Amino acid sequence: MDLNVKRFNSTPLEYLSVEQMRDIHSAALDILEDCGTIIHHEKSIDLLHRAGAYVKDDKHVFIPSGLVESAIRSAPPRVTIYDRNGRPAMFLEGRNVYYGTGSDCPYLLDSLTGKRREFLSADVEDAVRLVDALPNIDFTMSNGLAPDFPAELQYQYKYALMIRNSIKPQVITAADKTSLNDIVDIAAAVVDGRQELSRKPIFVLYDEPTSPLVHISEAMEKLMFMAEHNLPTNYSPGIMAGGTSPVTMAGAIAQADAEILAGLVIHQLTNSGAPFIFGAGMSPMDMQSMQPTYSAPEAMMTQAGLCQIGRCLYELPTWGFGGCSASKLADEQAVNEAATYIMMAGWAGTNLVHDVGYLEFGLTYSFELLVMCDEFIGQVRRMMEGIAVDKENLAVESIKRVGPGGHFLSDDHTLDHFRENWQPDLTDRRTYEDWKARGAKSMGQLAKEKIKKILDRHKPKALAADVEKKIDNILERAKK
Repeated sequence: MDLNVKRFNSTPLEYLSVEQMRDIHSAALDILEDCGTIIHHEKSIDLLHRAGAYVKDDKHVFIPSGLVESAIRSAPPRVTIYDRNGRPAMFLEGRNVYYGTGSDCPYLLDSLTGKRREFLSADVEDAVRLVDALPNIDFTMSNGLAPDFPAELQYQYKYALMIRNSIKPQVITAADKTSLNDIVDIAAAVVDGRQELSRKPIFVLYDEPTSPLVHISEAMEKLMFMAEHNLPTNYSPGIMAGGTSPVTMAGAIAQADAEILAGLVIHQLTNSGAPFIFGAGMSPMDMQSMQPTYSAPEAMMTQAGLCQIGRCLYELPTWGFGGCSASKLADEQAVNEAATYIMMAGWAGTNLVHDVGYLEFGLTYSFELLVMCDEFIGQVRRMMEGIAVDKENLAVESIKRVGPGGHFLSDDHTLDHFRENWQPDLTDRRTYEDWKARGAKSMGQLAKEKIKKILDRHKPKALAADVEKKIDNILERAKK
């Protein structure tokens, strides 16, 4: 099996029946047709109007079901994302699962001091270098904001750090069409032109509507830009169920579905067949703290249900969350929520799983949680491989050789296969005495040591000098 294909061989997790998926889809169509959506972008409105949508009061748009069904049929069921060297790295289709980080946290839980502080550009570079070194993290985002960069060039500078410090593919964010265009130019400089970037994309754009049922100009500009250039994007609502959507899971899924489908229609009308990834976050609002419960059971369940609709009903690549927590520390709560979300996303077959390492609802980033999650993902992937049942694995001949009362330690079958069992890096399996003799360290302490080791020793492959110069020239152009 191709090592880049993170596929299920065990029983998948599915919450919805075919009838329930169709009911939710029907509800989403009803919302778009009868309730409509507000769009603050004249070009998008004109595109929809010419295609047959009804426009009221200049910006209230009612989208007929036929446009939605046509857009679903025209979007491709498979999207391949490549690494910086032009090798296929992520096959977004079916039940393949890939994990990566998040973006734009204002704070970092400093792994050296244990203090929550401002996230700086040097931290972005360190975070991307960690991603480059961790074997189970498949893609990188910027992880944090960097106020030491010029505010108007924040996204261009962060992307330059991302592409300079990891060969892995990326999920990007951009403030607007202008910054997105600069980012595309930087990527094109690395991969030998825009045409090659469209043929072998190395990133997915993270774009989003404003719930409930509003689409702002900047989001539309970015959505249409990506479609025009045949580059992959999602259009993912960030819903707080009970605040910006119905509190019930089915209602939140139906509204999210409607918001995504509105974006998909505009995307496909712009360029039929352009790559699109389907998904959303639907965290219920905690009515005591008035915060989104980032890793609540309902958040995981609604993601699984929506991705099931995207995969099974629409046959589209899917997007979701994992490895994140509402905790303020990389503590027991963080480990519980992050690991559970990682497993849920894997078993649900979500293709592109982001936000690994997030704390505090996405306000704070933690390198310790990222490193621990890398281990959790490895464990989940081993479980996802399922159980091989064939002559070699049944081992009947080995059992006969050893016989009653014997042992298998020296049998050839054991020697041939014991390395197939998953081996941890941070998880301790020693005796108490051995563990104590080695310093009696917790997983968190071992994670901190691993972070320091990676940042001290790991040097991502450098870009060619002429490419570095091109990136500098693009950033200089953006300044002017």
